[in-house]
Amino acid sequence: MLQLDEQDLATPIEETLQALDELVRAGKVGAIGVSNVNGEQLEEALATSERQGLASFAWVQNEYSLLRREPERDVLPLCVQEGLGFTPFSPLCGGWLTGKYERSQSFPDDSRMALRGEPYSDLVNERTFRGLERFQAAAAGRGVEPAELAIAWVLSHPQVTSVIVGPRRPEQLDAALRAVEIRLSEQERDELAELFA
Repeated sequence: MLQLDEQDLATPIEETLQALDELVRAGKVGAIGVSNVNGEQLEEALATSERQGLASFAWVQNEYSLLRREPERDVLPLCVQEGLGFTPFSPLCGGWLTGKYERSQSFPDDSRMALRGEPYSDLVNERTFRGLERFQAAAAGRGVEPAELAIAWVLSHPQVTSVIVGPRRPEQLDAALRAVEIRLSEQERDELAELFA
């Protein structure tokens, strides 16, 4: 498997797909995927592959969490329509869904927000903190950690084939493993998402 982490916008998608197709035809790559793509880019790539008879993306890897739900607008529907796998990353949204960030305290020194918080700076607002408080209460009501429930929410989406976590310590991996055991209905997923509305 070979995945493009970022689409090179300076290179026409036809050229990129032709190069990937050569690798697939040579048997050097079994399947190709793409990451950090929006619906328009994905649609263009899939149409180009079909039109030119080239290898086509088989899965998408985008950020997806309770706080980053953009793939639901266009990428996930395309994945359903075209039968693509969806393997999201950052189900904890840079640590925001773990319970470690609070409105009244500075960010922990070793946290993503302290080290490289710019991608998440839009979350520093009252609406996010209110949602996080409600989410932490929902997790406590279930007897689980917020990180477990956040990962379980992502995993429970019917189009998610797996989830990519980035634990920095063994106990963080334990939370991800426990999340696999949590089953959420569609209604429970919707209720958790509403906590951030």
